[in-house]
Amino acid sequence: MQNDMAEQQRGKRGEKVRFLFRYSKGYRICFITALAATLLSTVFSFLTPQVIKVTIDSVIDSNPYQLPVKLALWLEQVAPREYLRENLWIPAVVTILFALFSTLTNFQRRYNIALFAEGTIRNLRNRLFDLTQRLPYEWHIRIQTGDIIQRCTSDLNTIQAFLSQQLIELIRVIVMIVVASYMMISIHMKLALAALAFLPFIAGYSVFFFKKAGDRFLMADEAEGEVMTVVQENLTGVRVVRAFGREGYEREKFNRYNERYTALWMRLGNLMGLYWGIGDLATGLQNTVILGVGVYTVVQGNGLHLGGLIALLTYNSYLVWPVRSLGRILSDMSRNDVSIQRIREILDAEPERDDEDAQAFEFQGDLAFEHVSFGYDGELVLKDISFTAKAGQTLAILGSTGSGKSTIAHLLPRLYDLPEGQGRILIDGVDIRKITRACLRSQVGIVLQEPFLFSRTIEENIRGASSELSLERIREAANIAAVDKAILSFEKGYETIVGERGVTLSGGQKQRVAIARMLAQNPRIMIFDDSLSAVDTETDAQIRAALKQRAGRATTLLISHRAVTLMQADCIMVLDGGKIVQMGTHNQLMQEDGLYRRVCRIQMDLEETIHQQSSAEAAAGEEVQA
Repeated sequence: MQNDMAEQQRGKRGEKVRFLFRYSKGYRICFITALAATLLSTVFSFLTPQVIKVTIDSVIDSNPYQLPVKLALWLEQVAPREYLRENLWIPAVVTILFALFSTLTNFQRRYNIALFAEGTIRNLRNRLFDLTQRLPYEWHIRIQTGDIIQRCTSDLNTIQAFLSQQLIELIRVIVMIVVASYMMISIHMKLALAALAFLPFIAGYSVFFFKKAGDRFLMADEAEGEVMTVVQENLTGVRVVRAFGREGYEREKFNRYNERYTALWMRLGNLMGLYWGIGDLATGLQNTVILGVGVYTVVQGNGLHLGGLIALLTYNSYLVWPVRSLGRILSDMSRNDVSIQRIREILDAEPERDDEDAQAFEFQGDLAFEHVSFGYDGELVLKDISFTAKAGQTLAILGSTGSGKSTIAHLLPRLYDLPEGQGRILIDGVDIRKITRACLRSQVGIVLQEPFLFSRTIEENIRGASSELSLERIREAANIAAVDKAILSFEKGYETIVGERGVTLSGGQKQRVAIARMLAQNPRIMIFDDSLSAVDTETDAQIRAALKQRAGRATTLLISHRAVTLMQADCIMVLDGGKIVQMGTHNQLMQEDGLYRRVCRIQMDLEETIHQQSSAEAAAGEEVQA
């Protein structure tokens, strides 16, 4: 059973390595070059002790060459012992040359493996970013932003370290262990077996600590993602934090997560400290035993000479340190396994895909919802909704919070997909599931209640992805959105840099810039999801009047809590509890005893009260002045 589990684990690790190699296209030759350089470097490193052994035992001393027969005969012909004894600089030069060759091949190994690792990570990073652009909106809502950032930074760095250091080092260690064992046995079998007897213990405790470290690293890595999320949320919502005086609470929350994160890394550090301590004890004991037994063997003349002992001790160091580093490599590989798994959770997510028969065409703007039902987490928000809007019409939607207004706005551009059997949404008589997303979203513009602006210039924010838009066209859109004058009042005008998420603009200015961005794209269907909530009534009326003049054949969905914003629409739809409870023009709905009339009267009475208070305050001010 344990053997099956071990085999399964090795299979998983091999599959993870193959997964990484899929993203190494264009850099695989670098890996092959690094592998060849590793083998050559190992050969040159292992030749140096042989030169020292031969020099001491067979040149300075007169013992026979302990070399293959043909090599020994060739050496006697090329450089007789007497000649070498008189010219000891020759073995010294040979040793230096081998060291030089080893250094050069080591450089090639590190250089090429660095190219391989960085190139692979670049390909993987590009793939991750490209995929996150195509993953469903629902996926982004479900996964925390800080966690995604942590996976695409810290986890990628862990994989990069594996590719640049641990992968090639693992191969190098295996080669060194095999070659060192062979060389030691060829020098003195009994002493070599004594040295090798320590290896199972060293390897065993390395594997034990490797498994422990893997579990602890997973916990620490997840804790890091939580810390990143807290930081990201705090920085994103800094204005809310300051406005409500929540700095102390946020510090306490961060400290709590940070303490847990630190404690987990301390536990991991303690484990690794114990690992290296036991390793130092084991290797120190092994070196002491081999040195003592080796000196005794040389003194007793039991088939081992001084040069052979020096070479054997050198090979032993070549053997012990790779075995010890094998534990470190295995420990680091456990971190890499976790990071690969976390990255694959993103890469294995299903991106948005168009149906095979999906089409692209220029919209006329006819819109229809047919018996649409939709919900979140099993709870329906829209319940059998049906309505139509002709090209060029303005359909207004009014409803209380949670009635499904924003859900309609999200379903139309397919930010959420409508499941089969829960109705249809049609544009020009075509089910939107049969329209390519690129076509759909290029002709359906949406402005949300909380618009997002990028940390760039206002001009770039309005231009969006349409690089061919002229400044004149941008200003025209901004003028319709009643924000052109406000922009020109800034010192740098349209070149003004908008702070992160638009923090340098007021709420109303952000909404109007977002409206201008949507208008500049000239969509066939425009959705305003309560996107005039932060502007005053006068500006609201100005924008609506400009939109009505410009709309042409564009179909407009106008969602708002403000009844005055909806009055001029061709049709007003009232939602309550996810159902359509009223539909008609303003005049028609005002004749009915329903939700729309009650909302209108409440808002009108409130505005009248505010107006009367303002008039009274103004009159009181005039009396005081008089």
